[in-house]
Amino acid sequence: MTAHSAPMPAEIVVPLAARRTVLEVENLSLSFRNADGLLPIVTDVSFSIREGEAVALVGESGCGKSITASAIMGIAPENAVIGGRIVLNGQEISALGPKDRRKLCGRHMGFIFQEPMTALHPTLSIGRQMTDTLKHNLGLSQSAATQRAAELLDRVGIPRARDILRGYVHELSGGMRQRVMIALAISCGPSLIIADEPTTALDVTIQAQVLDLLEDMRREMDLAMLFITHDLEVVGDFCDRAVVMYAGDVVERGQSADITRHPSHPYARGLIDAVPAHDDGRTRLTPILGTVPPVGQWPEGCRFAPRCGRADEKCRTRPRLETLSQTDVRCWHPLEAGA
Repeated sequence: MTAHSAPMPAEIVVPLAARRTVLEVENLSLSFRNADGLLPIVTDVSFSIREGEAVALVGESGCGKSITASAIMGIAPENAVIGGRIVLNGQEISALGPKDRRKLCGRHMGFIFQEPMTALHPTLSIGRQMTDTLKHNLGLSQSAATQRAAELLDRVGIPRARDILRGYVHELSGGMRQRVMIALAISCGPSLIIADEPTTALDVTIQAQVLDLLEDMRREMDLAMLFITHDLEVVGDFCDRAVVMYAGDVVERGQSADITRHPSHPYARGLIDAVPAHDDGRTRLTPILGTVPPVGQWPEGCRFAPRCGRADEKCRTRPRLETLSQTDVRCWHPLEAGA
C-alpha cells in the first residue's frame, strides 16, 4: 500500500433479519376437487424467506412438502383449489392465472428437481434446453445465449462446457445432471430458488458436493432458497430456518439449529432419531412406527397422535400452532428442552 492509497473498506455483512423479504406464504391451503367435493391436502402453512436465506420444508413423503412448492410455483394440478396469500418480491401472485404465473418461473423463480433425468428433455441437447430458456426469458441472441450457457456450466463446476452443451442428459453422471439443473435454475438471475430433494438420488460424496455448490450459489447471488428434504441432519448443516410438516400440517417452525438440537415436537424428534449418522452418541436408530396417513384419512385432532407415544385423550382435539421457547409448535405435549 502506498502512502497515499486509502485502505480497502471492510465488507459490510447485512444480518438476515434486516434483509429484504423475497417470499411470504401466509395461511396457504390446498385441496383437490373431486367427485365428492374438496379433499384437503395442505392446511394453514405460513413462512417467509429473506435474501440470502435458506428455509427448509421437512417431513416424510406424503406430508405436503412438494405440493406446497408446486402451489408457490403455480404448477399445481388443474383440480387444485388454493387459498391464502403468496407474495413474491412484494407482489401478491396468489391470484395470477397460470399463464402469468408461468412467466415468473425461470426469470424470478428457479426450480431444482429431485431427478434431472425426468426434468431434462431426453431428446434435446443440453445446449438447446439452456439457450431456449435464456432466449425466452432474457431475450438473448443465439450466440449470446450459447456464451452465457457455457459460462453457467463453468460456474457450477462442469469441465469442457462447450462439449457438454452439445451432449444429452443420458450421457452425464447423476452429479453432472444435477449441476446442469442448478445452472438452469440460476440462469436467468432469479431471486428465489426452490430445491426439491436435490440430493436424494446421489451418493453421499456427490450429495456433499452438490450441497456445497448450492451454498456457494446462495451466498454469491444472495438467493432466497426453499429447500425441500426429509433429512433433518442436512437441514441443520445447510438451512437457517426449518418448517417441519406432517400430514399437511406445520407441526414445528423455527431456527434450524433450535429444531435439530432441541426439537419440541415428537415428530421432529423422531425424524432426528431416524437419521443414520447423527453425532449424538446413539448406536442404534429409532424408526418412527407406522406411516403417514393417506390424504382423506387424517385422524381427528392431532394428525400425528396414532404414531406418538405421548398421545392421550387430549390429542383427540387438534392443537394450535403456538410459540414455545424458541420454536412454534403444534402439540399438546411438547418435549422439554434436552429430552
